[in-house]
Formats: sequence, C-alpha cells, structure tokens
Amino acid sequence: MIRLVKVSKVYNGAAGRVAALVGVSLEVAAGEFVALMGPSGCGKSTLLHLVAAVDVPTSGEVWVDGQHLTRLTDAALSRFRRDRVGTVYQFYNLLPTLSSWENVALPAILAGISPREARERALAWLKRVAMARRAEHWPHELSGGEMQRVAVARALINRPAVLLADEPTGNLDSVAGRELLQLLAELNAEHRVTILLATHSGDAAATAVRRLYLKDGAFAGPTAAPAPR
Repeated sequence: MIRLVKVSKVYNGAAGRVAALVGVSLEVAAGEFVALMGPSGCGKSTLLHLVAAVDVPTSGEVWVDGQHLTRLTDAALSRFRRDRVGTVYQFYNLLPTLSSWENVALPAILAGISPREARERALAWLKRVAMARRAEHWPHELSGGEMQRVAVARALINRPAVLLADEPTGNLDSVAGRELLQLLAELNAEHRVTILLATHSGDAAATAVRRLYLKDGAFAGPTAAPAPR
C-alpha cells in the first residue's frame, strides 16, 4: 500500500540545508497498522507529508495505493489527497464555524457527494466513533478527546485506503489517548484501512502491529519491510 524507495528530503533554511530524510526506504502492506517512532525533528512528520502528497521528495520515489505520487499531475494529486488518504493531526483542525457533523461531511461534499448523502455518511461515522450525541455541537463545546474522534470520522468519510495519524494523542490526557488508540485499532481491524501513526510515545506505538524507529532522518533498529502475513 505504501512504498518509499531511497527517499530524501532536504529543506533550504536561513541556517543552510537541513536533511529531514536521508535515503529512506519503506514498505507498508495493505491493512497494516505501523507506528513511526522517534524524537521531535527525526523526520516522522516529513515522511507523513510525503505519503499524504502535501510535499514532494528531493529525491527518491513515493508510491501509495499503486500510484507513483511524484509523477501525478496537480489534478490527480488533488483527487488522491481527497479520496485515497485521510489525515488526523495533533491539533484536530476542525473548522470552528461548522458543527461536528458538518466538519465530518465537508470532505464528502468536496468530493461531489450530495449534501443529503454526505450528512447521512457523517452521522453514520459519528455514531461509529461514539459521537452521535454530539453531532450538532460546535468544536468549542467538545473536549479534546471528542474533537479528535470527530477528526477521525472526518478523515475516514471518503473511505480512504490510508489513514495517517500525526501525534494524534499529543494533546489528550492519558484516558482519552488510550480510548483514541483503541478506536484506531478497531477501525484498522474492521475496515482494513492502512494506518501509519507518527508518535514519540512508546505507549501509543504499542497499539500498532509493527514499530519503526527514525533517528536523524533515517531508520534505525527494526527493518522497514512489511510484517509477515
């Protein structure tokens, strides 16, 4: 489902060139739940951005769901980001002027789904993440854990092949964090969505089936090949 081949990413900053990733190769099989571990600045978020097609590598190849991302047109990349990948962020990124169900429904509407069907899908996903009773609430009326559940529903409404989670428990207390990780594990098992989780927390990474370690932009420790079936 995800394949990186000798990927490097270099940024040019005021202090000079910074290598965020250095010759990284990675394979993640369809339906796997993989955790990327490592300290801040090790390249976890950069790797997720490349898989999400919101950034491009300096060198190397990025393949997701059979598509070579660095060869897609702008229009094809937009469709890929909309339909094939969902992302959950540390800070939720809910629109404050939309209710819970409206936040969830928005990606479906942007994909051309009718407002009525988008609302039905949104309510169904909110029910699945135990947020049906909060469907009409505004983000400021929700707890951190509740906002993250809404964000998960929003990320999955278009039934993406890949779910990317960038420090999703970073803003949550320990109880809400454990509940969210359990939800991700359940969704992985139920829908076979491939999950790539970036975290510096060993407890969070323990939820995944496979754990990989990034240090200074390169993998260290366990192999980056897919887990055996």
